[in-house]
Amino acid sequence: MHSLKLPQTMKRRRPIPQPPSTPPTPTLLKTLASNSKPTSNSSKKPRILIKTPQTPPPTTPISPKWVPLNIAKSELSLALTFPTGQTFRWKQTTPLQYTGVIGSHLISLKHLQNGDVAYLIHQSPSEENARSALLDFLNVGISLSEMWEVFKASDSRFAELAQYLGGARVLRQDPLECLIQFLCSSNNNIGRITKMVDFVSSLGNYLGSVGGFDFYEFPSLDRLSMVSEEDFREAGFGYRAKYIIGTVKALQSKSGGGIEWLASLREMDLQEVVDALSTLPGVGPKVAACIALFSLDQHHAIPVDTHVWQIATRYLIPELAGSRLTPKLCSRVADAFVSKYGKYAGWAQTLLFIAELPSQKTILPPKFWVTEENKDTNIKASTTETILWTLHLCTCVPTRWRTLQRDQMAKQARAELSHHSHSYSSRTSHQCTHRVEQLHPPCPRSQQISHAHLSHMGNRVS
Repeated sequence: MHSLKLPQTMKRRRPIPQPPSTPPTPTLLKTLASNSKPTSNSSKKPRILIKTPQTPPPTTPISPKWVPLNIAKSELSLALTFPTGQTFRWKQTTPLQYTGVIGSHLISLKHLQNGDVAYLIHQSPSEENARSALLDFLNVGISLSEMWEVFKASDSRFAELAQYLGGARVLRQDPLECLIQFLCSSNNNIGRITKMVDFVSSLGNYLGSVGGFDFYEFPSLDRLSMVSEEDFREAGFGYRAKYIIGTVKALQSKSGGGIEWLASLREMDLQEVVDALSTLPGVGPKVAACIALFSLDQHHAIPVDTHVWQIATRYLIPELAGSRLTPKLCSRVADAFVSKYGKYAGWAQTLLFIAELPSQKTILPPKFWVTEENKDTNIKASTTETILWTLHLCTCVPTRWRTLQRDQMAKQARAELSHHSHSYSSRTSHQCTHRVEQLHPPCPRSQQISHAHLSHMGNRVS
């Protein structure tokens, strides 16, 4: 089978109204003072196009040194910005350092002892251009602290979370990079997305290796057009392969060029942006909103998925809790966020989304864990009852059945209990036990088990 070497890996519509409220105009942060390596391929039938490297840009010698960015941690937290699903091209190269590529610049970022951010340029045609590109990428024209003061004044929960999640910033990525990355993200997990993005990146110019990771300039549209659907499928992209191929062709057909067309979307209204992006293969409302928020200056774009839906139904539109998420309700969710947070609703949603990530349990106090777990109450109640019913089976089913039919019966019980689980959200273990008996009357032998014992087992599951 033809295979392509992957580099090492590391590790969101419908009509959207214009925002009714506007946070204060953000202030510009402090202005700063002043060889190509081909990708190896192992294949029975080498494809020449895949093996042909591009000529790297000329570089000037850069003395490796860390330079303060004069950006406080409250404005930029690396750990709350890079590994949170905005981009998949930045790697954690040391415990406190993140490294990535911006254009043709290979740059590392880290927090200094006082919490401020510093950068180091590993490879770049121009140190001055690298710094300018970095500032643009980090969206430093927007003051996070000023924006959050408005959010905190109108949302007490946001105010509490902000104490622990300061510096969760929205990046301003290259539109093509962002587009391809989120085409890979469709119905996918972080690990596979990262592998796919790494594969695409490896088609570009090699810039260097940091912390055991190889870094590449993102490939051009012309370079991407040289890769076939078969190549992408063999690299594990599945059905997404045809979307990438189709999107690349669609961009190449744009009058004036695909890169220029994408950049022009920054000057449009959000709904126009979403509509335009949705003409590309594989781009739906959620993916379009992600691209709009993370690369096209659409700061009130709300990518709606099941996680954001749960946040919205818990804190913004609880009257919709229990409803099934539909395209129409996606629009309702977006409206709710914009109504609450205004012009920069996408930034607020980003923090609320980050707060739901399992990795943040090490940062947030236990009171927020309880809130997190409440969203799974239905599942937990169903699980408790399943265990109780399995125990019931173990005691009342004749011994000769246990090894042959117990599993099948338990499976049927789980299915029925799952069907009813939506009504058990606040049920105690004793009530769960009572409900099991209502659904499946126990045999005389099972009644010998005390309710106290069943409640004890239920509490252990909960």
